[in-house]
Amino acid sequence: QVQLVESGGGLVQAGGSLRLSCAASGRTFSNRAMGWFRQAPGKEREFVATISWNGGTAIYAAAVKGRFTISRDNTKNAIYLQMNKVKPEDTAVYYCARGASSDYTSPTDFDSWGQGTQVTVSS
Repeated sequence: QVQLVESGGGLVQAGGSLRLSCAASGRTFSNRAMGWFRQAPGKEREFVATISWNGGTAIYAAAVKGRFTISRDNTKNAIYLQMNKVKPEDTAVYYCARGASSDYTSPTDFDSWGQGTQVTVSS
């Protein structure tokens, strides 16, 4: 079992930056892909980004590509989401998730979730 705890959310103006962190406890972290998802009010949860077990491959949703960067530090059992040039439509609760395998396969292939951190972008 793994516990995931997100932090770093808050209020930011459009065009600004924010860095989310996710701390993982438990042994099954460094050999798994990890990801970020988000859920806006009244909408379904959507995929944001994922990173392979060794950080070698990162995949982004079209809506955030070029603005967000996912990274990980396996020595600290942590992943990060650097959010730049944020837009009001990025407002959502952001969730960290652990993949079921070492590389990303599909948005449904995640087996553990954090509680989420709220990101609000003002216009």
